[in-house]
Order: sequence, then C-alpha cells, then structure tokens
Amino acid sequence: MRLLSSPILFSGLSVLAGQIPARDGVLGGVSQNRAPIVEQQVLTPFATTPGALRVTENSGICGALLFESPHRIVPADYQYIDAETTPGVFQASGYGDLTASESIFFWYFAARNNPDTAPLSLWFNGGPGSSSMIGLLQELGPCRINNDSATVSLNPFSWNTNSNMLFIDQPVGVGFSHGTMSVGTSQAAAADVWSFLQIFLKDSRFASLASRDLAIWTESYGGHYGPTFAAYFLSQNAAIAAGTITGIKLNLKTLGVGDGLTDPIAQYPGYISYAASNPYHTLVSSSVLSRANTSWNTASTGCKARITACNAGGSNSVCSAAQSNCNNNILSPLAGNWDVYYVPTANPDPYPPDITSYLASIRSKVGGEVTWQETNDNVYDNFAATGDWMRTSLPNLETVINAGVRVIIYDGDADYILNFNGVEAMVDSLNTKFSATFKQQVFAPYKVKGLLAGQFKNAGTFSYIRIYGAGHEVPAYKNGSLAVGQAAFQMFSQIMANQSLSST
Repeated sequence: MRLLSSPILFSGLSVLAGQIPARDGVLGGVSQNRAPIVEQQVLTPFATTPGALRVTENSGICGALLFESPHRIVPADYQYIDAETTPGVFQASGYGDLTASESIFFWYFAARNNPDTAPLSLWFNGGPGSSSMIGLLQELGPCRINNDSATVSLNPFSWNTNSNMLFIDQPVGVGFSHGTMSVGTSQAAAADVWSFLQIFLKDSRFASLASRDLAIWTESYGGHYGPTFAAYFLSQNAAIAAGTITGIKLNLKTLGVGDGLTDPIAQYPGYISYAASNPYHTLVSSSVLSRANTSWNTASTGCKARITACNAGGSNSVCSAAQSNCNNNILSPLAGNWDVYYVPTANPDPYPPDITSYLASIRSKVGGEVTWQETNDNVYDNFAATGDWMRTSLPNLETVINAGVRVIIYDGDADYILNFNGVEAMVDSLNTKFSATFKQQVFAPYKVKGLLAGQFKNAGTFSYIRIYGAGHEVPAYKNGSLAVGQAAFQMFSQIMANQSLSST
C-alpha cells in the first residue's frame, strides 16, 4: 500500500505513505496550512446520468487469468468458474451518479460459485480518502498484484469464491470516483453510500441482489465507516418500514472490521504498549515511550483529555486539535523506524506491491474516467477538519451488534498503525448483550487445516480474532506454511455462512 514515489518524513524518519496519510510531518496529522482543492484530471469524457449507473461489463480484467500457472496454491475442494466464459457469471465496473457533479466508482465481481443465490458483500478501504482498489488488488479480490506492479495473478482465496463482491471507491473524489468533494464525516459518507446502493440495486443487472443477505467488510478507517454505515442502513430500513422514506431495504446480516479505528479513547494507549512489547521487537527507546506516556496523561492538554473533550460534545476544532495532538505526540513517534503496517520490516516495506501503474494501464478498460490515486488528500483533509477521526464509533458498533447483525472484529498481530492491543481494548470496552459472555471466554487457538493461524473468541453472533503474521492488510499475508490469504479466507467464509469462528 506504500504507493507514493517520494518519502514523507515524520519523527525524523523516512517512510512511504499508505492508507493513512501524513500531514506536516505527522502520520495521521492535521494540516495547519490546508492546500486548495485540487480538481481531478478527467482522462475520459463523460456525461453523468444522475440517479443511474454507467457500466462497463465483462472487461476481462481480473477475470480469466492463468489458472494453469504451476505456481498457484489451490485448495483441494476449490472450484473455479471463469468469469468471462461461464454464462451468468460476470463482472461490471463503472459509476453510480449521485448527482450531475458526484460520481462513485464501483467494481463488481459475481461469485465464482452459485452467483444467483450467493450473498452480496461490500468492501471499503479506509484512509479516510483511500481507494477500495487496495483491497481488490492487494488483498482479497479475484486477482492480486504481482511484485512487478504491472501484472496480476489469480487469487485462489478470493472472497468472491462464494460471495458476490462489490468494491466501492468512496467518498466522492476517492480512487476513480470524482466530483464535488464535500464529505468530511463518516455519517455523511454513510448517506452517500446508501444513495449509491439505491441506484445500484434498482439497475436491472443487479436488482436480484436486493433481496440477498448483505455484508459490509472494511478495514483501517473502516473502524469508523463500518459501524456508522451499518447503523445508518438499519435506521434507513426502519424509516422505510415506518413509511417516512421510500427506498430499497438493505438486508444487512454481517459486519466485518479489520484493523479498524473505532474508539480512540480505548485504542490510543495501545500504541504505547505495542511499541514497548509486541510479538516481534520493541519499536522505540524507553525515552520515547516515556514522552508518549506523559503526553497521554497530561491533564487538560494531553491526548486523553483532548479525546475526552471531543466526545463530550466537542466542536470540530476541538476534535481536530485532538487528532493533531495525539498523532503528533503518540502515534507518529512511537512507530520508530519500522513499517507501521508491518512491523517486522524496517521502513520502507515494498510489500504489498504498488498498484498505481497497473490501474493506470487498465483504467479505460474498466471505465475509469480520472487519474487513480491511492488516497485523495482533499478528502482526507475534509475529515481532518471536522475531527471525525477522534469521534467514537463505539455506540454505532454496539447498536449493530445488539440488532442481531453478525459482527467480527479482526486484526493482524504485525500491524502497528491499528494494533491488536488497541483493538482488543476497544472490544473489551463494548457494552452489548454478548459482552459479559465474551469477557468470560478465553482465547482459543485458530487453526486452518490443522495449522495454527491465530487466536479467537466467540460470544453469540459476535467474534474477534487476532491473526498471526499478518500486517494491516490481513488478507495480503501468510503465516508458516499457509498460503497468502488462506487464514483470512477461512474466517470470511465461516462468518458469511452465519457461523461462529472455529478451527479446521
């Protein structure tokens, strides 16, 4: 995910940018001299169709691949259906035009098996401002980028094996999406995603998906997006049922959040503890740890006090200042000179490979109309200005869990930027109908085909798993003799089958 060609400096160290941008030398920082909005370069002329889709079908990209490759690792029970030649199994990409000046890009892949009955899974990357093509091409899509950053290979553990997958670039301005960039909160993003899905599901090509089970899967800033989108969908469904609005109900059954930022007050101490002790190595010196600890605890002006003030009705400026303070004094300096997305590796880690040039090469074939970029700085700055980062999404997550939606929180133990110490503290702070049972559980080993892959807990329809050897993009990694993405695929498959996690 380190896709920029030039390094960004923070804490005196050189790192490449990822899903979480750097501002004024601070990872996840807030720019003090915000640049003017940069209009995206239009590469393909277009005419918007507000309220409708513009679609390219069966582009062949990421569809028929070299399945006969001698380098593949395919499970014995795996069935592959060629997305180009099998009748009724197809892919589509293009735009849903919210308005004449707001267009959201999507890329849809039908399930390889039983697409006519399979559920629909939505995928969102984070940022805020990062493209979901990251998830498609670096993590869990039908093809995965090769080390040459110019070609792709079949992913035998693609999440579209048994689920229809819809990758969405949002908010407007992210990835191939384009137009007026006005969204700066997770709630506003939720409203746009709902509007996009109403457009998508009324289209005759996708209308049959409206009655299917729906899942939201997301990562990173998805710790905000996932709970907020899910809670918004449930509230919209209730409004439709009450007759106060019209629309297509979304049959939400599942929410999955990977390495997510959900509740800063619970998660920020995790940076201190993880930097001091993790499964790999200490990240910084004791003096750096001490300074961060002092910054966390300083009365009234420290990180903890600022997050508390933000979530006690704080204004945008109060919450934005909290983000700036905490990331300047805690998140950034505690990273040391290690890759924040995969700490076993010193900066910069070239894995997962860059996808920028590949997306440029196939842009016109999939209907992309503007230059693709990993993260849109203007969208990120919109969110930084509102302080959305520091506003907790915990109440939304609790609402979704208590509503009976099956929820899984997962993370990789090699990720610093949203490490398992912080995520597990967030999970332990939940107050839901399953929380008492969850806290009574002990971690059980999670095995894939008899091989240890992590540790997990289940309670009712809630699950949590820490996956060993995985960085920030969990499906992009392998552990031991397991294949890349194999553990994440088993997790995904069990949850999508409405099952609690279990070893195999």
